[in-house]
Amino acid sequence: MSTDAGVPGMLLVAATPLGDARDASARLVEAIGTADVIAAEDTRRFRSLAAALGVTVTGKVISHYDAVEAARLPGLLDDVRGGRTVLLVSDAGMPAVSDPGYRLVAAAAAQDLPVTCLPGPSAVTTALVLSGLPVERFCFEGFAPRRGGERTRWLQGLVAEPRATVFFESPHRLADTLAAAVTVLGADRRAAVCRELTKKHEEVLRGPLAELAAWAEEGPVRGEITVVLAGAAPTTAPPVESLVDAVAERVADGERLKDAVAAVAGAAGVGKRDLYEAALAARD
Repeated sequence: MSTDAGVPGMLLVAATPLGDARDASARLVEAIGTADVIAAEDTRRFRSLAAALGVTVTGKVISHYDAVEAARLPGLLDDVRGGRTVLLVSDAGMPAVSDPGYRLVAAAAAQDLPVTCLPGPSAVTTALVLSGLPVERFCFEGFAPRRGGERTRWLQGLVAEPRATVFFESPHRLADTLAAAVTVLGADRRAAVCRELTKKHEEVLRGPLAELAAWAEEGPVRGEITVVLAGAAPTTAPPVESLVDAVAERVADGERLKDAVAAVAGAAGVGKRDLYEAALAARD
């Protein structure tokens, strides 16, 4: 609801249900009915959510997806500066977590405009809990890389990662990603594939990567996918000679030798100087 002239309004960043409208918080319901402006990733999905919640939308609803996010910033900041309440929502889950929102929050904070968050559903934390894996420490990787070479390098960076890793994947690329994970991380690395979280056909498959890859290969896989990988078990560092091929592959893809060595050495827990010298020796 608008405030007095000259007094800044508020940017509300709100989590929306992943699939079940009953997961909406009371604060979200109130904000939908009272905000002056609603910036929604998909305006049709937002209006469907409001209808499912039985809320009458009185504010102006505008689109706020990737392609228009930058263009929307000045107007939304002016709205907050002018005393209006702006509600930012994505299709599902928390804005700015692999969804539009980061730029608006950063811009508002840089201008000392009031920003707060209405917490709620998140596919990241929901999948972590349901994975059944140790997740006291975890890292979030967004969407897995689409291209094979980039995906392989990304997975190589997770070989020695001690934290659980959670990421999103499209259903039609899941089989390829899991097959690549078996090759790079090993058949026995444990993982969980979470499908359609909180929805009618929710499904969580847990097991070693080899089993999950075989399941995905049978296909077809449908729905929204979140994957959790177990952290790497503590191991001794591999011999640097065994890592030379990984360095050479990155260099062949256009990466500088120094940068390739740093990335591979960091992931494997070996000294950069030793690996650099081994890579140079292999060239001779």
